[in-house]
Amino acid sequence: MSQTRQRIRFLRASDGAQLAWAEAGEGPLLVKASNWMSHLEYEWQSPLWRHWIQFFSDHFRFVRYDERGCGLSDRVPPLVSVDRWAADLEEVCEVVRHPGEPFLLLGISQGAFACIHYAVRHPERVSHMILYGGYARGYLKRGNPDAAREYRAIVEAIRVGWGKDNPSFRQLFTSRFIPEGTAEQLAWFNELCRKTVAPSMAADLLQLRGEIDIVRLLSQVRVPALVIHAADDNVISVAEGRLIASSIPGAQFVELDSKNHILLDHEPAWTRFQEAVLEFTGAAPALDGDAFTSLSPREREVLALLSEGLDNTQIAGRLSISEKTVRNHVSSVYDKLGVWSRAQAVVFAREHGFRG
Repeated sequence: MSQTRQRIRFLRASDGAQLAWAEAGEGPLLVKASNWMSHLEYEWQSPLWRHWIQFFSDHFRFVRYDERGCGLSDRVPPLVSVDRWAADLEEVCEVVRHPGEPFLLLGISQGAFACIHYAVRHPERVSHMILYGGYARGYLKRGNPDAAREYRAIVEAIRVGWGKDNPSFRQLFTSRFIPEGTAEQLAWFNELCRKTVAPSMAADLLQLRGEIDIVRLLSQVRVPALVIHAADDNVISVAEGRLIASSIPGAQFVELDSKNHILLDHEPAWTRFQEAVLEFTGAAPALDGDAFTSLSPREREVLALLSEGLDNTQIAGRLSISEKTVRNHVSSVYDKLGVWSRAQAVVFAREHGFRG
């Protein structure tokens, strides 16, 4: 994140609540609806979110905000409700958008709710909508009594133990988000929970999420939509992503091989996520395929393995070279193709039929 800077500002919502929002990067406007457990400042260098922020701010003017009750926004807002979530996205968009210029929406998890609401109300303002790990109906609206009972138990555990020094109560929640996360990542997430929201507010927010039900709105969406979901998501079942994708006319669906609700930067699913977003939004570089002729034989091998989804360690093992050498080759490939990220290189290679 050393080359990117964010600018944090505040706005006053129509009901008097103060909302904190931040922007980073340049290019087409992409607004991310708020989702669970955000803190604009704290997540900037986090091991869970910094690669997300870096990716989007590399390609877009990336705007995000803390939901009411959390982070740098009003911790004790006048009202917390499902309707206010939709209204808050609308008010943030009014501040950051340029009239007459359509922009992109990003909804992660619960953020899908506000994005769908906005897209139905203002289809002329939305050029693309990306929904990751989202749902249109909360746990209490899915017709599963056992799941609803478990959900209520988690809400009560949060209400009782969220603020305690022992992180076990918070980890009951956070471990479901990143089952393949490292000890450092889990510890960071537990600390985020403590820093960003009070116990009673955390429980109230989770309870409200369980009551979401906007299935009826899905067929009314008239903007290009990309729905992405991890196949083994422990928090939101992939069935909820398929429901959204099958109910929004013309929506594209991408299923990722991951168990994590928050994709981690080392997993192949994160690379696939970036590829899907770049392809869908048209942000991938449109370069001349003759650029491949400038690659050395070794660089062509490296690019071919990148396109297979291998990380640097795997490429080093496959080619019997050091990881440092792989990094050097990858950097050279980026320079010669005129791209800035692994995802861009892979998209470019696939679009131009590169075969190594």
